[in-house]
Amino acid sequence: MRAMILAAGLGERMQPLTADIPKPLLEVGGKSLIVHQVERLVAGGITGIVVNHFYLGEKIQEALGNGSKFGIEILYSKEAIRLETGGGIIKSLSKLEDESFIVVNADIWADFDFSKLQALQPRERLAHLVLVENSDHNPRGDFYINENGKVHEEKKVSDRRLTFSGISVLHKKLFEGYSIQPISLVPLLQEAMANNLVTGEIHDGLWFDVGTPERLEEVNALVTKDN
Repeated sequence: MRAMILAAGLGERMQPLTADIPKPLLEVGGKSLIVHQVERLVAGGITGIVVNHFYLGEKIQEALGNGSKFGIEILYSKEAIRLETGGGIIKSLSKLEDESFIVVNADIWADFDFSKLQALQPRERLAHLVLVENSDHNPRGDFYINENGKVHEEKKVSDRRLTFSGISVLHKKLFEGYSIQPISLVPLLQEAMANNLVTGEIHDGLWFDVGTPERLEEVNALVTKDN
């Protein structure tokens, strides 16, 4: 499978750190967030990567190049206007090539093993989400997962409400009927959930949404300690 890294955010909550650098290039342990993602994807057997960008995106391209130094092809999808998560993926579908592909947010740091993820059969599921335990900054979580691994929005007996990690496998059929326009991925997932076409798994390893300078410091402290 190929993979897409979503890197078109403005990084507003990271100011002033993102005044002249896009958030994906902020460093953890001496290495940028997006390089961590690229290296983990390569280690997981990914066959190619597409990166979308908007704010200071040329700096991301300069940092990663064509991917040869990582042993993988990296393509880019430059956005003239911010297309949000769903629109950014729709614009990149032709570059992703495969019917199923991995999507990962550029601004997370995790020890997730991407080799675990598998292609989807659209009759059975259009999306597979990696979920994590709720954190202090998202205590209510995002979605529920039941004992059969189905992800949904309505609470049922014994189902657990968890946080979407920003890691998923999506099928191109999830985007059928949508044109290139600013749209979040969330309503598309909600429609698929309503049709019982979304599964999930729980990642119990390390995971951080590196959304603020404080969380960046927290991750750096952890990585420095481990090293």
